[in-house]
Amino acid sequence: MNRINLLLLGGVLLPIQIAFAQMPGGFGGFGGSGNGDRRNASNPTGMPAGAPEQPQPKGNGKIGGLLMDSTTNKPVEFATVALISQKTGKAIDGTTADDKGRFTLTKIAPGDYNLQATFLGFQEKLIRNIKVEKNADIQVGIIKLSPDVRTLSEVEVTGQRSIVEEKVDRLVYNAEKDVTSKGGDAADVMRRVPMLSVDLDGNVSLRGSSNVRVLINNKPSTIVAASVADALKQIPADMIKSVEVITSPSAKYDAEGSAGIINIITKKNTLQGATLNVDGGVGNRGTSLGLNGNYRTGKMGFSLSGHGRAMYNIKGQFTNEQMRGSLKTMQEADTRNSGLHGFYNLGWDYDINSKNVITAGVRYGTRNQLSTQDLFTRTSGGTLPADVTSFRHVDIKDLSGTVDVNVDYTRTLNKPQQELSVLTQFSRNNRTNNFISDLFNETRANVIGGTRNDNQSFNQESTVQVDYQSPIRKNQMLELGGKAIFRQVNSDFRYLTLQNGSYTELQPANALDYDQNVVGSYLSYTYQSKSKYTLKVGGRYEYTMIDARFQAEQSASPINIPNYGNFVPSINLSKNLAGGKTIKLAYNRRLQRPGIQFLNPNVNAANPQNITVGNPYLSPELSDNLEASLSAYIKSVYLNLTVFGRQTNNSIQSIRTADDRGVITTTYDNIGTEKATGVNLFGNATLFSKWQIGGGFDAFYVYLSNNNSGTIMDPTLRQSNSGVVFSGRMFTNLQIKNGWGIQGFGGMRGNQINLQGTTGSFYMYSLGVRKDFLNKKGSLGVAAENFLTNSMKVRTAVSTPTFSQNSLNQMFNRGVRMTFSYKIGKMSFEQQPRRKRKSVSNDDVKSDGGGNDGGGQQAAPAAPAGGGNRPRQ
Repeated sequence: MNRINLLLLGGVLLPIQIAFAQMPGGFGGFGGSGNGDRRNASNPTGMPAGAPEQPQPKGNGKIGGLLMDSTTNKPVEFATVALISQKTGKAIDGTTADDKGRFTLTKIAPGDYNLQATFLGFQEKLIRNIKVEKNADIQVGIIKLSPDVRTLSEVEVTGQRSIVEEKVDRLVYNAEKDVTSKGGDAADVMRRVPMLSVDLDGNVSLRGSSNVRVLINNKPSTIVAASVADALKQIPADMIKSVEVITSPSAKYDAEGSAGIINIITKKNTLQGATLNVDGGVGNRGTSLGLNGNYRTGKMGFSLSGHGRAMYNIKGQFTNEQMRGSLKTMQEADTRNSGLHGFYNLGWDYDINSKNVITAGVRYGTRNQLSTQDLFTRTSGGTLPADVTSFRHVDIKDLSGTVDVNVDYTRTLNKPQQELSVLTQFSRNNRTNNFISDLFNETRANVIGGTRNDNQSFNQESTVQVDYQSPIRKNQMLELGGKAIFRQVNSDFRYLTLQNGSYTELQPANALDYDQNVVGSYLSYTYQSKSKYTLKVGGRYEYTMIDARFQAEQSASPINIPNYGNFVPSINLSKNLAGGKTIKLAYNRRLQRPGIQFLNPNVNAANPQNITVGNPYLSPELSDNLEASLSAYIKSVYLNLTVFGRQTNNSIQSIRTADDRGVITTTYDNIGTEKATGVNLFGNATLFSKWQIGGGFDAFYVYLSNNNSGTIMDPTLRQSNSGVVFSGRMFTNLQIKNGWGIQGFGGMRGNQINLQGTTGSFYMYSLGVRKDFLNKKGSLGVAAENFLTNSMKVRTAVSTPTFSQNSLNQMFNRGVRMTFSYKIGKMSFEQQPRRKRKSVSNDDVKSDGGGNDGGGQQAAPAAPAGGGNRPRQ
């Protein structure tokens, strides 16, 4: 491994950041957070429409105050404040509040004025008759902004946040307002988020691509890097506050995730006092229990939470038909699944003083998944003299544990919005993924043979990150930083066969050692004009060093994967129009490195007719993304329309081949080109202040072409596929008197286009009722899903020049559950708003989004043409 390059690049980044940290700045009230996360959508410059172009008379008066949300008593960050002349009725000056909701207008000439405060999602607030005299210093105190009924509805006297909101740079789904997902897991929440699609296994895609990076509270986790679906099963829905979808990340984010970034925000408390929340649920297919405790006193706060979920009574069936010439294979199976999932967190933060804060946390996630299958196989035709049948009982054990530890320090410098942070994180995922397959005789009474596969693996990351931001004048921001990730991946595997009642090795055991170190730096510049344009441009350079080898003596030579560097630019342009409309245009290039689920060379032969194996020789893929969006309010209806285009070169896709025995092997390769063009439309409306309805529709055209540029040089694989993919979702939320509420959800996903075929459509729906009691300290709810049908069926088809495959996967997922929650203790709001916490965010490893790790995980043979090996669209 070329560690010299790593040290050199790290030595270059640190002096750059020290130099910029010493830069002078002048700053005033810049209307942004410095990281592009929370810009003022109404007026990023602080100067409202209609401001005169000629310079206005100046004086020495001052006006200051504090903007607060009337429903939460929290500061409204970066809202617009305009100074309006009573004589002309025009705005003559303006500014934006800082991240604590404070604002100050200076150099005001004597006169009579009105003060206007506006922000996206809030009603306009006008403070009248402010008389400014010479040398006046006027403090208007706290100005409370009320939620806008177009995005917020009111139930009695308590404001209710909309389920779906659009912020300046992201879409936010407020999961805590969705009672139908209570008692479920994060995958149930994701299915309700606009622009996202989640299949029955938990595989997540954004605008048809599973090239997404999933973060938890802005932090990565090795369990997510190993398998997004597994991570989603560990996080209870009751623990999720919101889900953020970022489709055009700035240069500050890692280059990973060609389709975008999904950030899951969990519930946490930054108030004074002590509380304990108890949440639980019981149903016909699962039971959950969670405890969440918070304690804060003075400058220090602690949080401790634990959530566990048991799954049971999960049954399924599948049929599979494979044809290679005249050779035909038929399979049928009954499947049963059960599991225990847990997620535990200990957090600590300490405000050293007004300018320095340190935070630390330890998270642990565990997953114990057990699957059994009774698999019947019949092969006929070809050169076989007679039909060949077999019956196998397969036990699959998939266990994992993940620990994440972070320590972060943030210092606020002398100028407003000038900040330096040092972030560190250690993360490790240990996994056991084994199967035992017993072969029975024709009467199914005695075991006559069998196979066994043991696969132990781990994925470990150590990260150090430094970020610096500094405003330039009133309308510009400069950000830069550096980052180093040290990643070690190992997969230990062996294969055994059952002979005379004992297992013997079929071949010598082997292991893959895969070290990947990434160093990167970025520079980002933001400009906000008086005419309501916001431009954010930036670039990020990342250099990747790989050292990979097999441990076995016969293959001890290194795997030849060259080091590589990538420059990733990003451009974001937005314009605020009259009437609450916003138009955006964005371009970015993204990078996708293969993760362990694609690299793992372990051969998964739980179903001997459908084998999966990873490819350690994969190289990264690059995507160019372009999107344009328009959002607007039409009376009480909020609408967002986005069109997008994406082209991916060196795209990683699943590839299937068949041998003369009809055995299909699935692996991964850099096939060539993937193109997608589509549209997203979603809306949200509040009727009568109590009834909220919304939904979304996605459609895109996808084109996949294999030019055989990868490592698999098989001319028969040179093929292409294309088609249109549809998906959609709807929800409704009705608040009734006396604490009663009703919610409904429905969603569907159309046929998915794969390189060698299609994966069938499916739909899901749910209905929930909840009753709050004891002044909202407690609640009881009932939710049911897919209650009108006995099972759900998904068909998958594969067609190539040499073989074809058709399968039907049937899942019995009709469910009902009762949920409860109760809050103990009381919190009071702090007098001073707390600072936004910062943490490490690794966005640089490609995950298939699924529960199967390519060759690493023992994928259920219930879906040989799909399952965990579903290609991305």
